[in-house]
Amino acid sequence: MPDTFLLVEMLVMLMAAGAFAGVLAGLLGVGGGIILVPSFFFVFQTLGYDSPQLMQICLATSLATIIVTSVRSLLSHNKRGAVEWSILRGWAPGIVAGALLGVLVATSLRSVTLQAVFGTLALIVGIYMASAQAHWRLGNEMPKGLRRMLMSPALGFLSVLMGIGGGSFGVPVMTLYGVPIHRAVATAAGFGVIIAVPSVIAFLLVQVDPATRPPYTVGAVNFAAFGVVVAMTLMTAPLGVKLAHAMDPKPLKRAFAVFLTLVALNMLRKTFGW
Repeated sequence: MPDTFLLVEMLVMLMAAGAFAGVLAGLLGVGGGIILVPSFFFVFQTLGYDSPQLMQICLATSLATIIVTSVRSLLSHNKRGAVEWSILRGWAPGIVAGALLGVLVATSLRSVTLQAVFGTLALIVGIYMASAQAHWRLGNEMPKGLRRMLMSPALGFLSVLMGIGGGSFGVPVMTLYGVPIHRAVATAAGFGVIIAVPSVIAFLLVQVDPATRPPYTVGAVNFAAFGVVVAMTLMTAPLGVKLAHAMDPKPLKRAFAVFLTLVALNMLRKTFGW
């Protein structure tokens, strides 16, 4: 059995991370994964569970929480008729294929390499969020045919390598191709489900050294972190929604972009030992 004090310390840190992710998700409409992965990494590393497979555990556990939050969000948006089901049906096969490929690649890489990948991709997302303009367009309708065959697996693949749902990549793609922002956010929740379900099933089959993994880990999914974070995000996300209606979201999104950029740079700093 793990030390009781260690379990309590882990519980408190995970509760804080989950509460923070929930508020940000409600406030800014961003997926919790982009906050949870570095949070999980910090918590587990601080508690001494640093290993070549630590980032795999962080990615897998983040994706497990996304199943719950994305399903809840998708059902809520669907009641308002905001989900573009035709986009989901068309993009689903490629996203699933890319997500499973992402698991295969992630399980073959060491934690330090996945840190570098996460830091680089998070830096790109942060810069885009800081500079994106509502009028930017790549087309007037979502890609089909060969472009969709190439873009949909890439979306699933990159999301798994970051341990995130469909929002960070899916929303920019859809808005750049003329999908209204509220419908893009709603449909991206569906992307999150499509990404997370097959990838978590695959991650549950991954072998992790029992001596180096946090307690209550099955495969690469830590169920202690999963349970605590899901409970906290479900409680605090409504608070974030209330704050969003009371405040101007534009400067908040810019501030989050700066925060995300700093998180990404810190991850890269740790990766390269700067």
